Amino acid sequence: MCKRILKEETSESGDIPFYKISTFGGIADAFISKDIFEKYRETYSYPKIGDILISAAGTLGKTVIFDGKPSYFQDSNIVWVDNDEKTVINSFLYYFYQTNPWIKTTGSTINRLYNNDIKNLEISFPDLIKQQSIAAVLSALDKKITLNKQINARLEEMAKTLYDYWFVQFDFPDANGKPYKSSGGEMVFDETLKRKIPKGWEVKSLNQVADIVMGQSPDGASYNLEQEGTIFFQGSTDFDWRFPNVRQYTTSPTRFAQKGDILLSVRAPVGDLNISPFECCIGRGLAALRSKSGNNSFLFYVMKYFKTVFERRNTEGTTFGSITKDDLHSLKLVAPADNVLEKYNEIASKYDEMIFIRSQQSHQLTQLRDFLLPMLMNGQVSVAE
Repeated sequence: MCKRILKEETSESGDIPFYKISTFGGIADAFISKDIFEKYRETYSYPKIGDILISAAGTLGKTVIFDGKPSYFQDSNIVWVDNDEKTVINSFLYYFYQTNPWIKTTGSTINRLYNNDIKNLEISFPDLIKQQSIAAVLSALDKKITLNKQINARLEEMAKTLYDYWFVQFDFPDANGKPYKSSGGEMVFDETLKRKIPKGWEVKSLNQVADIVMGQSPDGASYNLEQEGTIFFQGSTDFDWRFPNVRQYTTSPTRFAQKGDILLSVRAPVGDLNISPFECCIGRGLAALRSKSGNNSFLFYVMKYFKTVFERRNTEGTTFGSITKDDLHSLKLVAPADNVLEKYNEIASKYDEMIFIRSQQSHQLTQLRDFLLPMLMNGQVSVAE
């Protein structure tokens, strides 16, 4: 394990990402200096490229193959396997750990992995050639899933950049195709927002541009995991990057979101967003928003802006533990001219469609990988030579 990093040795930005148990396998939110990193890497134990990092606390057994990029890890909470690969290759071992063998070993839930838990774990494995074949199949699926995520992130970045350019900087194309504000487009002062907006645009309340449905939780006895009834999302715990994960169903649905509706977390953390890929029931932790004009792409980034407002108020001491329907109705936004909004939606909706297609593909690939994983590991399915 790595040397313990003290809180005062970290910062919110810096040279070397520091992964805590909460950010392991994701994006680091803390950093250490290059000097500290180089000193500790030379003085204390440190993983080598290809070693398997394992979370020993929190979500037990989460694994990452170390890519060798400069980074540091939270002492005893993140450990690694120093495997010589003479008997079992790291890529096969990585996928074996994905089968969550720790539960099988103990027969019950444990709060922490210790060195002996890892050392004494029994592993069944085929010969090295078959290990390589199995790992190659599973890693090919993972690489495609990762690529889809990267493309989707880039597409969302492009849509967000376009939104900022048109509706924050007000440099949407004017009648001559030139950026409106930068080319001297007329701006008028709005008393409500206390700032200038393009001439002809309006300030509206959120409920004037969107239909809002506040969630209502069904009878708890109706919840089930057997796919009986209607898909049910209770709150942001069901959220993924853009589309929620289906976990449970209800046979007594109450409030509904339609396909394409924006799902907004109205309980802490307030402001988190997803999009419903199908009709579903929503619980009291969510609200569903639908653009009255059909311009959901624009509305999605409006709500992303409001999320930053909620976060800023939280840092200023005005904590939003929840947000009501009246709160949502009272939110003010700049409503663009119809022709500008239609042009934006024409472009952004294409990004959204590509994101949806790749997300659906990744979901299917993930299901295939998770279906094949245990069968490849226990020999029920073999890879053709």
